[in-house]
Amino acid sequence: MHEPADRFEISVAGQFAATHQLRYPDGVLEPAHEHRWHVTVTYGGTALNDVGIVADFDAVRSQLAELLRSLEGQHLNNLPELARPNPSAECVALLVARRLPSTLPGAAYLRCVAVEEAPGCVARYFPAPPE
Repeated sequence: MHEPADRFEISVAGQFAATHQLRYPDGVLEPAHEHRWHVTVTYGGTALNDVGIVADFDAVRSQLAELLRSLEGQHLNNLPELARPNPSAECVALLVARRLPSTLPGAAYLRCVAVEEAPGCVARYFPAPPE
């Protein structure tokens, strides 16, 4: 039905509100400000499972929602993973990737985490695929 070179992806999105301050090269912090951060995670694989899916939307949605709840209302600079060098959108994407499973049952793996800090301002992190 599908060739081995086929690739499948699913994406699930969520959001959270949190403040942050970037540290300038001279060490000065910008004023604290809040964003409604939009996060999209993408899992992919080269095969569908017996049910005909690459990964379960509900399972991914649940895991992402739990993670985003832990970030809701936080001052991101206070999180150890984001204290240095900066709680930038890129570093938030990396944090999300590190806190989510890198692989899911079957052959699905985390391909991308996209974080939109403000409308049209998106940072993406692409973890290395499993070997």
